[in-house]
Amino acid sequence: METENKILMQDARESLLGNWAVAIQVTVIYILALGVIHVIPVLGTIVSIVIAGPMAVGMAIFSLSISRKQEANVSQLFNGFSKFSLSFGAFILMILFIVLWTLLLIIPGIVAAISYSQTFFVIAENDSIDSMEAIDRSKKMMAGHKWKYFCLCLRFLGWFILSIFTLGIGLLWLIPYVQVSFAKFYDDIKTDVLIN
Repeated sequence: METENKILMQDARESLLGNWAVAIQVTVIYILALGVIHVIPVLGTIVSIVIAGPMAVGMAIFSLSISRKQEANVSQLFNGFSKFSLSFGAFILMILFIVLWTLLLIIPGIVAAISYSQTFFVIAENDSIDSMEAIDRSKKMMAGHKWKYFCLCLRFLGWFILSIFTLGIGLLWLIPYVQVSFAKFYDDIKTDVLIN
């Protein structure tokens, strides 16, 4: 039986108790790594594309650790680089597929992005798959769960708007909250598909 989104969010807040300091550190590094590098003309864009996949996998590893009340540390953010080709390949394929679906219409692009939303969590837990298989597993996991995920995302919209009014400082708390909630969502639905 699926857990309600509000319960997943409540569980995420409970998991973050005592872990806010490390979660904020990871968020700052994540934002700096992807945001500041991107500012560098041309080269920055290329580097951002190259590291986005591994960093997303690292964030998934870190968020799953917090979610499962396991030891979490800053170094986990860089664990995705040990799966560089897998995470980079998955990122490129996801962007390509989302762009192609969006060329048809915006809605199919959004649906595709939601379908692929579990890819980096799948990669975080699996070493013996390839990029396309990770995307396929995400699609299978999200079958029948896309609306639930969309509604979970909407629950953070107000918090995101409030964070803008804090000149973005609120994002240091919002991003870990969102990521751990997504990790809770992943663990809640993954039993529907054989992951290992």
